[in-house]
Amino acid sequence: MTNTGPIVSKVWSFADVLRDDGVGYGDYLEQLTYLLFLKMADEYSKPPYDRKLPIPEKYKWESLVSKKGAELKSHYTELLRELSQAKGILGQIFTKSQNKIQDPAKLYRIIGMIDKENWSMMGADLKGKIYEGLLEKNAEDVKSGAGQYFTPRVLIMAMVECIHPEPEKTICDPACGTGGFFLASYDFISNPENYSLDKEQKEFLKDRTFSGNEIVASARRMCLMNMFLHNIGEIDGESYISSVDSLISDPGDRYDYVLTNPPFGKKSSMTFTNEEGKQEKEDLVYNRQDFWATTSNKQLNFLQHINTLLKSDGRATVVLPDNVLFEGGAGEIVRKNLLATTDLHTVLRLPTGIFYKQGVKANVLFFDNKPASKDPWTKEVWIYDFRTNVHFTLKKNPMNFEDLQDFISCYNPENRHGRKETWSEDNPNGRWRKFSYDDIVSRDKTNLDIFWVKDESLADLDNLPDPDILANEIIENVEAGLESFREIVETINGG
Repeated sequence: MTNTGPIVSKVWSFADVLRDDGVGYGDYLEQLTYLLFLKMADEYSKPPYDRKLPIPEKYKWESLVSKKGAELKSHYTELLRELSQAKGILGQIFTKSQNKIQDPAKLYRIIGMIDKENWSMMGADLKGKIYEGLLEKNAEDVKSGAGQYFTPRVLIMAMVECIHPEPEKTICDPACGTGGFFLASYDFISNPENYSLDKEQKEFLKDRTFSGNEIVASARRMCLMNMFLHNIGEIDGESYISSVDSLISDPGDRYDYVLTNPPFGKKSSMTFTNEEGKQEKEDLVYNRQDFWATTSNKQLNFLQHINTLLKSDGRATVVLPDNVLFEGGAGEIVRKNLLATTDLHTVLRLPTGIFYKQGVKANVLFFDNKPASKDPWTKEVWIYDFRTNVHFTLKKNPMNFEDLQDFISCYNPENRHGRKETWSEDNPNGRWRKFSYDDIVSRDKTNLDIFWVKDESLADLDNLPDPDILANEIIENVEAGLESFREIVETINGG
């Protein structure tokens, strides 16, 4: 059985039934995570696996299947509470777990649906696709806000394709959401077309390759489940996803690769109660010795943190909003230091209309860490403008992997020192262009927000995109403007 569509549809059809009871997509996905985990734990405890798993007899899968009505509801609630106290991945998956399905008849039906399938017999790719399908549907639910934890999978695949991770190397994502970068890296390294892995390399890939942070309990839970379904890590092993805010301090560990899309929203802030009992917000500034600049700009802090996480020859690819490329003050300090201490060799300007959170204008930065040197390591920055005259929408015209193929070819993962520009005096609209280190540092504030392709919509009114694409782009621009205004108001109001 290779077609995941019917199972995803079946599993997801219950979501619409539960919505009438006020259970949102995210809550449903969480309940599915708990139940799927218990069902698979049950399967692994039987032949041919016969694994001893840390789930008390009282709370095993059979205890749910054998109950109905009010008895099932109260037992399930108790089970969630007790398992949240467990150690290792078990406790992480059930952290802060609560029963959100108040109708025992519907809970019984969902348990029955999961019980019918033999999940451990399915291939990891099939189980993974089912769960990824559910995560994507959850991200589409605008009200839940889950889209901010979900990076378009085709973009992640292209980033992994370019960075070409190798076996027996470590990979970190300090803001890992539901684990998209881990899974794409796993798929790339385990693909026989890329590498022929021996036993040791397979074990390293499964148990020692990935590390990350995710402070949102629900996203971390889904990440752990997503990886578990893809056969990464052990059901009774220790968690490799920390719940600690990765920006708080230098963890001390260094990695071969960092692939990440830090959370959207420019400022880090914390809420506290003042002496009058009113809640106030205060900008969160991380004073770290390893940072070049002290700022409350979350993305600039993540960029500095990523630089710290890399081994001296480590490589990074990171999705960051436009402000990181042009903002003055701390932004300029960070860009200058990044250009000097690493080889910031590639910037991909992303189109609008590809993220579930609207109003996001973003780029992908690729840079390689280098040992200390008196001369700047960046000699030239190659920029691919995939934004001007490129129009996508999430529903009608979504971005596909093929759309990123030209960028991957230009990037030239096999030999990025053998690149060729597509821009020239004769082809001024070529999307692939290089700028020397001197070109960039001579720009005002070392501005990296560079574009040169002529916007056709400004020149040719007969060649405008479809009305729905135009409408979506207007929404993107308005949302981006509103976000900037909110930040200005917050700054004026002091929090």
